[in-house]
Amino acid sequence: MYIPRSIEKEVLEMSNQYPVITITGPRQSGKTTLAKHLFSYLPYFSFENPDVRLLAESDPRSFLNQFDIGAVLDEIQYVPQLLSYLQQIVDENQNLKFILTGSNQFSLLNKINQSLAGRTAILKLLPFSLEEIPFIKKNTTDDILFTGFYPAIFSRNLNPVKAYRNYYETYIERDVRQLIQLKDLSLFQKFIRICAGRTANLFNASAIASETGVSVKTIQSWISVLEASYIIFRLSPYFENINKRLIKSPKIYFYDVGLASYLLGIENAKQLSRDPLRGALFENMVIIEMIKKRVNRGLDHNLFFYRDSHHSEIDVIQKQGSKLIPYEIKSSQTFHPEFLKGLLRFKKNLPDRITDMYLIYDGELELKNQGVKLLNFRNL
Repeated sequence: MYIPRSIEKEVLEMSNQYPVITITGPRQSGKTTLAKHLFSYLPYFSFENPDVRLLAESDPRSFLNQFDIGAVLDEIQYVPQLLSYLQQIVDENQNLKFILTGSNQFSLLNKINQSLAGRTAILKLLPFSLEEIPFIKKNTTDDILFTGFYPAIFSRNLNPVKAYRNYYETYIERDVRQLIQLKDLSLFQKFIRICAGRTANLFNASAIASETGVSVKTIQSWISVLEASYIIFRLSPYFENINKRLIKSPKIYFYDVGLASYLLGIENAKQLSRDPLRGALFENMVIIEMIKKRVNRGLDHNLFFYRDSHHSEIDVIQKQGSKLIPYEIKSSQTFHPEFLKGLLRFKKNLPDRITDMYLIYDGELELKNQGVKLLNFRNL
């Protein structure tokens, strides 16, 4: 059964404005299903099929010229040379429509920006959001954190632990081997689990290098690979000075909280309820939900975190023009007034910049307290 995606409207709007639509995102996030559903009238080819890939590589121009109306070209990163020929073909025939999908954002987007600049809209499809699978809202919070949001888990009713183990071994390790010369897989496995243990915390390459037993340069390379494969993302600190945002330490999060739970060795929801990192996983889930709302509208996320010299911290700062919206995230089901201290202090320091303030938590009461709106995470 096809589950409608929130990004559909944006994809269709962009397809009316650009001859090429590029859909990126993690492996198994539903890119192929989305493209085939929205553009079922176009022929479909996957470059993971070695026969199709060989045909495209041996004669790119002839391969593309066979399409009268266009095509869905899946996993385009396997045949990057096709992009240069695609540029000329869509310039010559404005009636053609090509839908490209790919899972490696750095190498793919670099090649697309070189060959298809101005000719393609680039959209990012992440795993399901809470609003896309409303039935999940009936589950306990621990079940949601444990299960994660990858479509296959829901469409095929998979066991999350086994699904994420297979996902990790089949896709993540394969991508790593393709992107870097990995001499010792066990060190990388240790590294990615350390990252899971530091979710929602500052990324310190030196500390992780020391724990892993590799160089800082290697850690920086590996984190870039995980970002390229849509496994991890880094959230920058908020500073008025943009240069400071770029040089100060970011916080790390996983694109899917279920994968992070698996990497932490959590094997059931009951175990998660007692895990010391439950709060960090909850924060991870909320922040990626906020990001999904932006990318599903074709927008970059406008989120940062805030920490001052006194270690006063705000989990999320949303920047809207000159205005700032701070969010505090708590996994508690019970409201406590001390949850608001950081928000109120931040408001006091920047009274003219703050419009709204939010506490996102696991409680049922949704009201205002001292100017802060309380919001259950299921209603993001």
